[in-house]
Amino acid sequence: MTLELKNVMKSVDGAVHIHETNLKLEEGTFNVLLGTTLAGKTTLMQLMAGLDKPTSGEIWFNGRNVTGVSVQKRNVSMVYQQFINYPHMTVYENIASPLRVARADAQTIDSRVQSVAELLRLKPMLGRKPAELSGGQQQRTAIARALVKDSDMILLDEPLANLDYKLREELRDELPRIFADRHCIVVYATTEPAEALLFGGHTATLNEGRVTQFGPTGRIYRNPSDLISAQVFSDPPLNTATVIKRGNELVLGPGISWPVNGAIGGLADGDYLLGIRAHLVAPFQQTPNAVAIEGRVLVAELSGSESVLHVDLNGATWISQSHGVHPFEVGSTARLYVDVARGFLFDRNNNLVGGLS
Repeated sequence: MTLELKNVMKSVDGAVHIHETNLKLEEGTFNVLLGTTLAGKTTLMQLMAGLDKPTSGEIWFNGRNVTGVSVQKRNVSMVYQQFINYPHMTVYENIASPLRVARADAQTIDSRVQSVAELLRLKPMLGRKPAELSGGQQQRTAIARALVKDSDMILLDEPLANLDYKLREELRDELPRIFADRHCIVVYATTEPAEALLFGGHTATLNEGRVTQFGPTGRIYRNPSDLISAQVFSDPPLNTATVIKRGNELVLGPGISWPVNGAIGGLADGDYLLGIRAHLVAPFQQTPNAVAIEGRVLVAELSGSESVLHVDLNGATWISQSHGVHPFEVGSTARLYVDVARGFLFDRNNNLVGGLS
């Protein structure tokens, strides 16, 4: 079972919402669409589901062209960030509703509802109405309704966005277990890189309607193909600065340089763009070869578990995110250490020319 988008494009009144996209998703995979709000995640999901038609290109499912096939004729389920349940029905009836539409017999309906309710820990709530449930229980009910249909493809459009922190963490931990043994294609949309890393599987990074990269999540995170993909997969935002390659060293600024070798050492001399994630910039030396920088503190945010600093580095704002409490006064000069070996180097076209390790 596969879902394949072939040169799919979507435009509305001359405005391109999804640029030409080629994507292939396999049975049994958990696929994340990662991008900011308005990156095109929901539009892409609606095209996959058959809720919308592409302006050009084709959508193939399991070897069949389904471009013009409506969602009603596809075995697809979709879960939104809003808790969409039937308020007048019990949890049991909500979960059972797709099976009743499909005219399943009573024994099949009860067996499947009980099984899914057990999986999602909803058995004690089967007799309740949605208004009697917590937000997490309502979203579990919506997910259960998607699962009970035994769909070929399940689309989850930021399903945890409207939950409080504790409920989000709880369901994040449970979702991989819920879908582990299902023979379907799962697509999950999120704005949060941490969710993509937690779920693993495969990730497509989206920016302004373009899929910039797709592949195993860990590989995309560690080896973004370009600056945009690295920025999409960085929270807090990716720190960037122009560096000069001069012989066997990179120069960040006056008195700030470090040696390079291998593929990076073989690059032509000139200007490049350095990308460093915030957790690689700390007020202490994380690695023996970390490079020291100094910047004026613009913002200092402290919590019980981490410190976040915004500093002015040669006119650019850099962010440091580190474990523990490290107090700095706004306006003071902070000495920070950059783990440059785990950074990225991009050329003038913003393509990755190599990791620095």
